[in-house]
Amino acid sequence: MAQGREREENITGAGSASLSVRWVQGFPKQTVHFINNNTICYSSGNFIVFINIETKKETVLQCMNGIVGVMATNTPCEVVAFSDRKLKPLIYIYSFPGLTRKAKLKGDVLLDYTLLSFSYCGTYLASYSSLPEFELALWNWESGVILCKKSQPGVDVSQMTFNPMNWHQLCLSSPSSVTVWTIERSNQKHYLKAKSVKLPMEDGSVFNEKDVIFPDSLPKDLIYGPVLPLTAIAGLVGEEADTFRPKDDLYPSLHPIMHCWTSTNDIYICCEEGHLLEISGENLKASVLNKIEDRPRMEGRTLISPITMAYQKGGVLASGIDGFVYSFIIKDSNYKVEDFLQVEEPVEHLMFSPNYKMLLIQTDKGSVYIYTFGEEPILDKVLEACDGKFQAVDFIAPTNEYCMTLTYSGEICVWCLEDGVCVSRIYLNTPTTVLACSPSSLSAAVGTVGGSVHFLDILNVESPEAIHEAFLSEYSVQHLLYDQRGMYLLAGTAEGYVFVLNANPSSLFDVLGFVEVGKGILQISTVSPLEIDIVEVMVLSPLPETGRSRLEIFVLPKILPQVSASFVNARGRMKDELIHKFLYETEHPLSSAVLDFQSNRIYGLCSEVPYICSYLLPQKEHSGICILTPHQKVQNKQYGPGVISLSLHGLWLITGAQCGTLCIRDIHTLETFARCRSHSHQGHGIQSVRISMDGQNILVNGRDDGTLVCLRWRRLGGHLASEIFYYNQQFCTFLSNTMEEENSYLRRSKSLDSKAQSAHTINENKNLSIDTSEEDLVQVDNTKKIPWMQQKSQEAISREIKLFSKKRNEIKTGIKALAKTVLTMMEENETVDYIAKLEDQEFSLDLEELERRQNESEKEVAKIRNDVEMHNLAKRYLAELIKEECWNSMAVKGRALKGFHIPYVVENFPMKERTDEELKEVNRILHQRKIETECFKLRKEIIEVQSAFILGRKHHEEDDEEEEEDTALRNSNLPNYLLGSLSTDFGVKTSLLSSQLELHTREEKINQIILLKDIIYKVKIVFNNEFDAAYKQKEFEIAHVKERNVRIQEIILDLELGESIWQPEFDDAEKPERTLVVENNEISVQKHVKPWQKAKIELLDTHKMEQWHQSQASDTRNRALMDMMGGVLEVRKEDILRMVIPQPAFMAKPDALWTEEERKQFKDYEKKVKDLNEEKDKYRKSLDAELKKLQNSIQESTQNFDEQLKKLFERRVKAEMVVNQEELKINNLVFSLLLDEELSSRETFLNNYLARKEEEKNQTSEAIRKAREDLDVYKENYDNLLAEDKVLDRSFKKEFSELPSHQVDALYKLFKRRPRLQEEKVKFQLNLTIQILLKQGQVELENFQLLTEYSDAILINRNIIEDLNSVIRTQGQKKVASMMVSKDIHKGIFQIEWEHKKMEMEMEDLNQKAWDIQMLFFSRERQKYLNEPNYETLIAIQIGIMEQTIAALDKTYKKNVENCKKLLKKLGKFSNQKDVANYTLSCNLREELVAVSERKDICNAMGSKLTCEKIAEERYENLMLQQKLTNISKEQANQISILQAEVERLRMKTFPALLPV
Repeated sequence: MAQGREREENITGAGSASLSVRWVQGFPKQTVHFINNNTICYSSGNFIVFINIETKKETVLQCMNGIVGVMATNTPCEVVAFSDRKLKPLIYIYSFPGLTRKAKLKGDVLLDYTLLSFSYCGTYLASYSSLPEFELALWNWESGVILCKKSQPGVDVSQMTFNPMNWHQLCLSSPSSVTVWTIERSNQKHYLKAKSVKLPMEDGSVFNEKDVIFPDSLPKDLIYGPVLPLTAIAGLVGEEADTFRPKDDLYPSLHPIMHCWTSTNDIYICCEEGHLLEISGENLKASVLNKIEDRPRMEGRTLISPITMAYQKGGVLASGIDGFVYSFIIKDSNYKVEDFLQVEEPVEHLMFSPNYKMLLIQTDKGSVYIYTFGEEPILDKVLEACDGKFQAVDFIAPTNEYCMTLTYSGEICVWCLEDGVCVSRIYLNTPTTVLACSPSSLSAAVGTVGGSVHFLDILNVESPEAIHEAFLSEYSVQHLLYDQRGMYLLAGTAEGYVFVLNANPSSLFDVLGFVEVGKGILQISTVSPLEIDIVEVMVLSPLPETGRSRLEIFVLPKILPQVSASFVNARGRMKDELIHKFLYETEHPLSSAVLDFQSNRIYGLCSEVPYICSYLLPQKEHSGICILTPHQKVQNKQYGPGVISLSLHGLWLITGAQCGTLCIRDIHTLETFARCRSHSHQGHGIQSVRISMDGQNILVNGRDDGTLVCLRWRRLGGHLASEIFYYNQQFCTFLSNTMEEENSYLRRSKSLDSKAQSAHTINENKNLSIDTSEEDLVQVDNTKKIPWMQQKSQEAISREIKLFSKKRNEIKTGIKALAKTVLTMMEENETVDYIAKLEDQEFSLDLEELERRQNESEKEVAKIRNDVEMHNLAKRYLAELIKEECWNSMAVKGRALKGFHIPYVVENFPMKERTDEELKEVNRILHQRKIETECFKLRKEIIEVQSAFILGRKHHEEDDEEEEEDTALRNSNLPNYLLGSLSTDFGVKTSLLSSQLELHTREEKINQIILLKDIIYKVKIVFNNEFDAAYKQKEFEIAHVKERNVRIQEIILDLELGESIWQPEFDDAEKPERTLVVENNEISVQKHVKPWQKAKIELLDTHKMEQWHQSQASDTRNRALMDMMGGVLEVRKEDILRMVIPQPAFMAKPDALWTEEERKQFKDYEKKVKDLNEEKDKYRKSLDAELKKLQNSIQESTQNFDEQLKKLFERRVKAEMVVNQEELKINNLVFSLLLDEELSSRETFLNNYLARKEEEKNQTSEAIRKAREDLDVYKENYDNLLAEDKVLDRSFKKEFSELPSHQVDALYKLFKRRPRLQEEKVKFQLNLTIQILLKQGQVELENFQLLTEYSDAILINRNIIEDLNSVIRTQGQKKVASMMVSKDIHKGIFQIEWEHKKMEMEMEDLNQKAWDIQMLFFSRERQKYLNEPNYETLIAIQIGIMEQTIAALDKTYKKNVENCKKLLKKLGKFSNQKDVANYTLSCNLREELVAVSERKDICNAMGSKLTCEKIAEERYENLMLQQKLTNISKEQANQISILQAEVERLRMKTFPALLPV
């Protein structure tokens, strides 16, 4: 049982109930500390647990503000300090064993404290905070004040310790640094000063770090100026320059893990790399200790890096992850390792007790061992931790003496409720989720991640045993719940299945069936009253898509185990109509809900709003889903999602939420009568709550803090205790027989697995009368367990196979025949052509599979298309960026120019357009330089005029000669060497440039750089202009060559030479814009044309072909010309070579048969042929000469261009040389500017450094001055006291001169030994301790803790308070009486005023009604209705007349429609005639247009104006006049309509009204 003060928090309500903490079970996540020689302590959740090492008794201390942050102990004073984790956290100091608060420390930390450490002497406490402050503070914890503090932003610290031998030193270490802080004190002022330890490199060697701020020596550069430190080059001028290190100077150092102080003020540090460091306490210099290997290293015992260590005489004790504690014997700079102790688990922390007789060993799991030194050293396990946090907890019924816990790894512990001691443990060695204890037998059920439920025998709590396993499904078991009477066990899985099992061990925990509910079950609750033979079950599941929650309620009868076969189907699913399953939905999402014991109301805890709602269930049965609305809604002070449950008797509603507060409410009023804060929101609140059957104990399990809290009633008054006590007695009596039977069965049979195995596995010898295909359907692994759900499904399939075996054989025969047919078709498919061949998947008879594959292929195609589109989009975007940067933004595009016959390539200068800011800056500087030049000339003239009066004429003549010589030199073509470039060769003015010898200021250098850039720009422009001229020349030459090649091609064809023609072209370098355009010949793949585009192209081609045939058919003139004369009207000279004189017809006959006439014709034919051949020879010669001339001309022009290109190339080289010269000057100027900035930065840094040192000096001087002043004051006080003492000493014997000498001597000796100060004695004598009896209920405290110190209280007589209260009550009664009178008077006044306002408003309403009646519009129709006696008859007559009128209009309308149709036909015929006439006129119009154009040309030549144009102008003027008149008429019509409306309004205004008489 936990001893000491119990921390409690309660709210007293109806019944005066309050809860207190009985014990706490949690395991250390932080370091365990000694608070004295016999007690250790650690933090767990909201509590600090104290354990007596000898008696193993525990005491708990609760943090009232939530989870405990960091903690530390001070063994000399036996106090513990811890912080909370709220916003602006506090540090609390409590004493032990009284557990009274000594101090509450409040600082400026915003978020959290990360480290606390007490000094070994004095009342000092050091704290370190996390972000954003990272503040180290030194406290005087007795007075609660901060003595000094220091912030170091961004520095995380993992360990902080005081020097045990000197509290003025404090060591802070992190994985990357070690810092020793010195606490300096002057009177009551304290100061913190830090000094970092330079750690060696990772290999243990020491790196000689250079001083970056004040280097010893720097290289000197006589050309480019001084070489400055890197801090000046980096431009650092503040305090950051002190810690700046270049990247090349950074080296990987050792990574400290743990440190400890020695008795010689040195520090030992173990590092992650396995090295052991020693830091000297004098100079803080780190050195690596050498390890001496005096024995072979054992396998598996490699000590790589110790994670904890503790100092001992002659060395340290260290341990790591291998579970061994080693002793490091250190001597000088060497150490050797010896085995000290073996522990079962990896060690995380080592610590000596204050008397150094015991060693505390803490493992990584949280277990604590104590090693006691002595003649026979022993290792005692003080605390044995569990494998992780508790997953579930429950009470063992019905005695309520023990409880059980479960961890994720499958560790089950039994705890004694009296003192919280672990009685026994059992390991299931499987991941588990949930635990439940049966109320009807001493058994328990454990759900696993694999879907099994393990049953435990807990008859003997000291040795629980697993007796059975039910493998339900493959889904994780998330919920386990016994009904109140222990008849059924409900197991809920993650996929929404609720399995119903028989809870009695005698039934072998038979699975009765399952109910299918919504997925993600949140809670299962049951109602099983003693007087009813049914169990109502309610399952809560979420509906995230609708923002609601679903409730499913069904009923399980008591006789279900006997009739389970009729309640379930073949696959084990319970029938909804037999279990009376109903569905409900709530408006708000619920995190937890329970059903009350009357089964007519649901209590739910809202997850998104802070309310507890009750819902009434409808009395009538319904189908579908019933929407429940809140019947009662109570605001809940708890926040966040939580859990809700009922007590055994159903009158207490227990709620636990994320805030960590537990509330117990009355089921009827929902009012809280008890509250306890056992956890906090930092640990995500409460995970589960269990209340014992007698209601005396409550188990509260935290969600993430790993703490189990046992609560008991500190005060439970009246009917609250009696109701649950009587119900528990009645309940235990009701279940006594059942529990005896089931427990006796457990005693008889210790294991039920052998009997139940046949129900959960399939016998491999089972033979089924099915064929091969049927065996395939039910074949399973006989050596592996299968879930009950799957087994039921296979049994159902087996029964269906037996039932439909004949039909299946017929189907199988048909499938075989169909498969044979398909195979035949596939064989035929292999023999057909490739085009007609089908894919193999098209022969699939599974249409669903074929559709699925098609869908998959479509999805894959869509995915690939999407990926390609996105890839192309990215490429296009990148191309646009590149194009915009390298092409569109260029004012002058980069291009090249190549020669025709020489391998010369000349490139221009790509240039961007200068911005307006750049142009403004250039113009400003040019204008400034012009002004400076003019000023310089004026100053020079003034100086010359002044010197003219002094110097003689001879000097004037000499000056004139020198000026003439300078002018001659200036006007000569010699280069200006001081200019530094050849930019003047390109016609660029450099007169405004400053001389290179006169550039001294920063502004002059910047202006010079801008002018040089302007010169570079102008040089490039000049060359680009020359390049453009040459480019145009090449374009002209290429066009000229193309023009001549046309004639050369004709000559070659005429001469039939077969030679190739040289045709020069621009390549891509000369026309780079062609690379941005993709030509059709560059596309290697065939373009995809959509079907509708292909059809459109074919239609256009067909239409074009038809148009061509029509044009050819109508062009008879061209065809006749082509047939008769070869397509020309006259014979051209070029056609001579193709001319052939036709042979006479008689030449086909033999010569002997020719006549004389034919012989003459033959001679004429020969002559004509000879003449034609002579003409052909002459023409060939002329063509040959023309060809050579053209070729020589092309060769000459292209060679001339190549010569020009050579000159342009030389010009390009010279331009590039000028650009490089100017850029070199710019770089020199930029370097000088950078050097100026570095010098300025260095100067600024030195001034700042000097200022800081002067400030530190002044502060030090001021501190010394104040210390000297304090010293002088102390000396003065001491001298005064000493003088007074001497005066008293001299006058002492004179005061007692009347007494005897021996008495005077005795008194004098006593006077000499008198105490110097009497304040503490007087204070002690006046500060009396008294005892007061306080009545309960009359003491008001700040919090709910029991306090023993009232430092801010005043003790006065009670009669004074009572008299004062009586006077106050009398005066208060008088004041209340006068206030009642005043209230009645004011009430009467308010009533009269209200009646007055009511009457005014009624009067106003009556006036308004009268006015409405007067202004009511009374039309003639209404007058007729009132005056005409037979108004309905008159209306009927009018209706008849209107119907006759409508019939007449309809007849007229139909007649008009027929006439319109006839007219439309006539107009259609007339339109066709007009179309023919228009076509004829259009044909005539073409001829007339030719004549008109000829006449128009004649008229234009004559300069006269056509008559038709005059007519057109007159018509245009008339149209404009008509449009103007139309507009005027429209405006007048609008005005008339406005006037008519106004007349109508005035007429209606004077319309008569019916006024009351």
